[in-house]
Amino acid sequence: MASNTSSSLTAAGLRGSADQLASAYPPMLIQSERIANAIVHGAHGRRRTGPGSDFWQYRPYSPGDSVSRIDWRKTARAGKTLIRESEWAATNTVFVWASQTKGMDFRSDLASTTKRERAAILALTIATLAVRAGERVGVLGWPQAPGHTRLVLRRMAAWYSGEADEQFTSQSLPPQVPLPRHASCVLIGDFLDPLDKLRARLGDIADAGLHGHIVQVTDPAEETLPYHGRTEFIEMNTGEKLVAGRAETLKQDYIETLARHREGLRQLARQLGWTFIVHHTDQSPHPLLVSLYTRLSQRAGAYAPVRTG
Repeated sequence: MASNTSSSLTAAGLRGSADQLASAYPPMLIQSERIANAIVHGAHGRRRTGPGSDFWQYRPYSPGDSVSRIDWRKTARAGKTLIRESEWAATNTVFVWASQTKGMDFRSDLASTTKRERAAILALTIATLAVRAGERVGVLGWPQAPGHTRLVLRRMAAWYSGEADEQFTSQSLPPQVPLPRHASCVLIGDFLDPLDKLRARLGDIADAGLHGHIVQVTDPAEETLPYHGRTEFIEMNTGEKLVAGRAETLKQDYIETLARHREGLRQLARQLGWTFIVHHTDQSPHPLLVSLYTRLSQRAGAYAPVRTG
């Protein structure tokens, strides 16, 4: 009996530990890890020449760093634990931003996920891939400093899973925050704001010296407007309503307007020296992420953004 009781208690303890561990990894992070594994196995990572001997910089120790990289003499003099980085290990910072506005909550019957959920998964997977490549990652408008360990990924997952503040979730464009030069950014949203507004905000980021990648996420119904008869359209951010007696009569003008707006976005990205990709929520995220993963493997310093207009 004692043996059975002991086994039962051990099993319960193990289940409790497993539940505790699982709670530390939000479902969004688990999903992004699964996608990142598939991407890594299907694409080449960044090429590294080895540890090297050329000193680059000292930086504070972070959880997850190898103890062998601690410079003990410098640590003793500085009074804090410092890591010695060789030139090969100097990291680029990758900033991600995924729009979390109410309009991103849209999901039609043609898709299995909202634009908000897909944008957050894309951002977190890119961050996961960047951390695995030895880069620092951060979120534009996030109160946390960029990091390069799994801890930052867990915090990002929590942020996008409901901890983001109202000021962050109410912004349809990346916030105006100080940015380091020679970093990269991946901006994910529906980008349906007026082009002059987009040009001003994205141009500011390019002027800061960042190389960017714009990902426009749309629901398939937003591409085709597959509605007929009397239809009520609701602007999700403002609550404004438009009632169309025959929705099908709006389709052609709508599709042409969307095409002009998207071409304007594409030209803006080209002018800034950035890239532009369209992603639909009924598509697999893998092809998009492979493309971004490949493009991010190039150093930001190789680009020279040009502000026009």
